[in-house]
Amino acid sequence: MSAVQTITSRDNPLLVRIRRLARPGASYRKAGELWLEGEHLCQAWVDAKRGVAQAVIADSAWGRPAARALALRAERVARLTDALFDSLSALGSSAGLGFVVDAPGGTPLDVRLPTVVLDRVQDAGNVGSILRSAAAMGFTQVLAIEGTAGLWSPKVVRAAMGAHFSLRLGEGLAPGELAALAVPMLATSSHATTTLDEFEPPWPCAWVFGHEGQGVDELLEARCQASLRIPQPGGEESLNVAAAAAICLYASRAHRGPA
Repeated sequence: MSAVQTITSRDNPLLVRIRRLARPGASYRKAGELWLEGEHLCQAWVDAKRGVAQAVIADSAWGRPAARALALRAERVARLTDALFDSLSALGSSAGLGFVVDAPGGTPLDVRLPTVVLDRVQDAGNVGSILRSAAAMGFTQVLAIEGTAGLWSPKVVRAAMGAHFSLRLGEGLAPGELAALAVPMLATSSHATTTLDEFEPPWPCAWVFGHEGQGVDELLEARCQASLRIPQPGGEESLNVAAAAAICLYASRAHRGPA
């Protein structure tokens, strides 16, 4: 049975803690816990059979059976007025439900898995979108090199829409650690001579996507089996990294054939 507590003060230590966790960035690394907001993310966490230490729910959400049932999966439940919950929310429209959970630890690199490598991709929305595309296209591991936005930062988690819970994630890697990968690495470059539609990506492989302005680091690109250009007959100089990743990961999926 969950312990349900009513909180009325915005200065309550739990709420102060949540506001800190909800800030952009990687404060979760120091705190060792995450703030997951919204029924979709909370349900995805529960579906992944992960424990919930603390749920926070607004009065209006308490009146919805599905939201209340999710909240009661937690060991402890804090019930707030809608206005107090809104003071925590980073969403344009408050979801009324959130979990405070232990931050997952890093998983050891699996050298044979289909992998996405993020080389200093700094925009959290791009990182989250790439995680979502990776999970959708059957890439089961994402490795983030130092300088990449925190994989469990609030904006990345929101943008990925639950994709985190089906992926092996490693972050803070040095480029040299990728030498252990036993699958070929592929990169994209607007200066490459070979186009994506002229190349059949091997399966499994590791796609490397780089910094929004600088692209993939030259030394890292030199380790790749191929560097490929995405044809752009419309004449744009380059694609957003999340859009480029979705195209490349789909190309791998298409060449692989039906699942």
